[in-house]
Amino acid sequence: MASSGRVLHKSERPPSSVRSKVPISNSRRSVTPTSRTRPQPLDTDPESERVRVAVRLRPRNSEELLDADYSDCVELQPELKRLNLRKNNWSSESFKFDEVLSESASQKRVYEVVAKPVVESVLDGYNGTIMAYGQTGTGKTYTLGSVGKDDASERGIMIRALEDIITNASVSDTVEISYLQLYMEAVQDLLAPEKINIPIVEDAKIGEVSVPGAAIIKITNLDHFLQLLQIGETNRHAANTKMNTESSRSHAILMVYIRRSAHEKEEIDVSYQGNDSTTNRHGHHLPTIRKSKLLIVDLAGSERINKSGSEGHLLEEAKCINLSLTSLGKCINALAEHSPHIPTRDSKLTRLLRDSFGGSARTSLIVTIGPSSRNYAETTSTIMFGQRAMKVVNTVKLKEEFDYESLCRTLENQVDHLNAEIDRQQKLREKDNNEIEKKLKEFQKSSAEAEKSLVVRTEFLEKENTQLKSDTKGLVKELDSLKEQNSMLLNEITRVQTSLKNSKFLEKENTRLELMLNDVLKDLNSQKDHNDFMHSEVARLEMNLKNSKLQQLENSTYQKLLADTTQMYEKKIADLMKQLENECARSDNAEEQLERMKKRLSDADKSLQMENAGYQRALAETTRMYEERIAELNQQLEDEHAHFDGVEEQLHSTEKLLNDNQNAVKIYEEKEILELRMRLEEMHEAAVHELQQLNMEYKNLQLEKEGLSDELHTMRQNLQVEEKRRKQAENELLNIKKIVPESEDAIEVKKPYMQEISKGSSAFHNEQGLQVPSQSRDSITGGHKSTIAKICEEVGIPKILSLLTSRDVDVQIHAVKVVANLAAEVLIADINQEKIVQEGGLDALLALLESSQNPTALRVASGAIANLAMNEMNQSLITSKGGAQLLANIASKTDDPQTLRMVAGAIANLCGNEKLHVMLKEDGAIKALLGMARTGNADVVAQVARGLANFAKCESRRIIQGYWRGRSLLIEDGALSWLVANGNTTSTSTRRHIELAICHLAQNEDNAKYFVSSGGFKELIEISNSSTRDDIRSLAKKTIRLSPSFQTVMRAE
Repeated sequence: MASSGRVLHKSERPPSSVRSKVPISNSRRSVTPTSRTRPQPLDTDPESERVRVAVRLRPRNSEELLDADYSDCVELQPELKRLNLRKNNWSSESFKFDEVLSESASQKRVYEVVAKPVVESVLDGYNGTIMAYGQTGTGKTYTLGSVGKDDASERGIMIRALEDIITNASVSDTVEISYLQLYMEAVQDLLAPEKINIPIVEDAKIGEVSVPGAAIIKITNLDHFLQLLQIGETNRHAANTKMNTESSRSHAILMVYIRRSAHEKEEIDVSYQGNDSTTNRHGHHLPTIRKSKLLIVDLAGSERINKSGSEGHLLEEAKCINLSLTSLGKCINALAEHSPHIPTRDSKLTRLLRDSFGGSARTSLIVTIGPSSRNYAETTSTIMFGQRAMKVVNTVKLKEEFDYESLCRTLENQVDHLNAEIDRQQKLREKDNNEIEKKLKEFQKSSAEAEKSLVVRTEFLEKENTQLKSDTKGLVKELDSLKEQNSMLLNEITRVQTSLKNSKFLEKENTRLELMLNDVLKDLNSQKDHNDFMHSEVARLEMNLKNSKLQQLENSTYQKLLADTTQMYEKKIADLMKQLENECARSDNAEEQLERMKKRLSDADKSLQMENAGYQRALAETTRMYEERIAELNQQLEDEHAHFDGVEEQLHSTEKLLNDNQNAVKIYEEKEILELRMRLEEMHEAAVHELQQLNMEYKNLQLEKEGLSDELHTMRQNLQVEEKRRKQAENELLNIKKIVPESEDAIEVKKPYMQEISKGSSAFHNEQGLQVPSQSRDSITGGHKSTIAKICEEVGIPKILSLLTSRDVDVQIHAVKVVANLAAEVLIADINQEKIVQEGGLDALLALLESSQNPTALRVASGAIANLAMNEMNQSLITSKGGAQLLANIASKTDDPQTLRMVAGAIANLCGNEKLHVMLKEDGAIKALLGMARTGNADVVAQVARGLANFAKCESRRIIQGYWRGRSLLIEDGALSWLVANGNTTSTSTRRHIELAICHLAQNEDNAKYFVSSGGFKELIEISNSSTRDDIRSLAKKTIRLSPSFQTVMRAE
């Protein structure tokens, strides 16, 4: 690291006004596609985006106090923020920093000037970095990570920063940490020491760097963090050197992840709300969250070998430390000089700090130096590193996203409330329907009762009509007898006329009789008028009956009865009319006879007077008899009129009842029509609204169509250009095709089918301690390495990947071989795989699997995908793009053992990712894996056993963590039967995988009954007694001991 810097002359020193030259306009927000850009918090410092650098001087230690040959070479001017570095008594140089901290500066002072601004910025939603750099033994670890067990004032920046963060965090905020160390260029987890060589992942879209394999722990309070910090410091590598008794041999990185709800504050946000909206198209308020990350980096100290006295393993550690620090210095130099290329990929340290220098984080650097001139070169190098870092400008970004989880919870509550309201409305509607049905039933019941009463009344009227008919017949008979009597009377009158021609008395009597007859005629005329009135009444009744008929047509129940009744009344009325007509005719005849009698009486007046006395009594009796009969007839007519009145009243009551029924039915129908009209209006409004939305969507689709047409035209032009380039690349590849190894073994020689492929992605790998055999790496000849490197340098990965779509099968096969070897490189596999995926190599390989019919191409492509499946991110991509289903299809179509071995190895790698288990089952990958075992090939069976072991291991871990319940997915596909049947295989590694798979499947209590029924329990007991591995025997015994079902079976036996 010392060689990377030199002493600047005065003309080369950074100007004191360098901070004011950094424009604040470079600051911008980083907002997700669904988030909004919000104004940056006010900052009075115009240089808030430049890397701020502070220098801290360590006090002289005991060795330096005893060394009188070397004086102090550093002079501080804290009030001027300057540092003077004396090369000798007559030469010195002055440097300006953002803060200058003397040896007496307290830890609190250091925190407030160096770290607190960054911590406050992180709490506001920005990323931040606090880093310590300097020579070994100058107090970097003390400044950052001092725990201060005996004195709280000695606490370093880490504890003070977490204390401020936890104090300012609300209940809804979350604070999580990861604690890593970069040791010998390998990322290790200090909180989970078993995790070594964790891969670094970079998001190609947004450029963020993450370490997904590291443990992330949620912090509840400061004591919890202190415990974790002590655990991490215990696991960190340190050693005793001549320069430092506790020299850190690794770079320590504390990552703090903060997730806070974004609250609107002060006038800035008020004015901002007038220009933006955080509501979706449904009008719901979208809450936002801010995600920020704080890195606290304790770099290992740079050291010179001749001073530290490192040798052996310590020497190797020192080389790695100085190498990574040199790479960091190169990146700082490139950024300070605005170089177009920043070599961040030269070291994992620079990759992890990619966002801290030249990125979007707010960075604060503290450089630590010693006072002694013995270390003048190292002090100079450290100061120059700080001076160059001050020239680096970061673009601060705020990561603000919509809190869809909170919104989902709110919407779910609203949906529950609406569902409850809908249920309540449905219950009310059901209640109303029940009431309507009840009223309808009551109406039907009342209608039935009215119908019944009408039937009874009709029967009564029929009886009355029958009685009236009989009475009318009696009246006719009486009229006939009266006619006979009239005939007799006429005969008597004739006889009297002949005998009383000359009697005056008879004349008087005749006159009196004439008067009486006139009275009788008047009575008969009144009776005739009454009969006419009865005719009119009958006609009115007929009209009423006709109207009743029309009304009764609406009610089919009463139509027949009323029709019969009307017909019966019509017949009776017709009979009565005939009788009345006959009566009128008789009355006319009687009048005619009376006229004739008048004539005869006038002629025989005299004779009648003489016999008047003899017949006076007879006339009186006859007159009395007529009067009595007329009175009886009048009484009968009155009774009949009363009966007609009763019938009319009944008809009126029936008509009223029918009208009431009709009104009730009409009201009900109007109500139903009104409800239907309201529903139709609502449906119409909804249809209109939906039509408007469809019109808007149609317009948007038209715009998208136009945009896609333009993009398609551009892509066609690009494809034409790419086709020309591809043809050129094919020609180049044909020239070098002879030097590429022709045997497929060149692909597999890296890891003969990876020999338990996954180095980091397979969850089963760490448990079993499987490692890539060293003989596989040693077997790679130097010529082969140089060949692959030469192809990459001369052709380039993009051109190689473009040859995967070549129409020449040989070209395709050679291109796939090169890709497979690149993906299997031991030292740079992650980098090569990332480049292959970014350039579309994975999509091309999957397309080749789907379309190619060449067995060699399918075998080589399956091996390349198996190599890519070692990475966890690639596993998810392969499965989401249908890779598992393609592999299963290939397994069902081929019998080639080598192809099946490649396919089985790829599926086995995918089985090591617990997130993909359900998709693997749905795509048929598990069934395909078991189907490949039927070939009997030892290599294929070994890969199948490894895949089942990976699957069972991950599944048992999910069950223990509470993420899975129920029978194992392997049980459903018959894997247990296969494991039991092949438990005695001769291959040691295959048998070990089968034993592990059985043990992990047995840990699921829901699988116990299938173990007992299939013989798996007996096999588990056999493993616990006779397995060659102690750890497997212990696992089997533990599983049997902890399973209630297995204990029950053992007690029963």
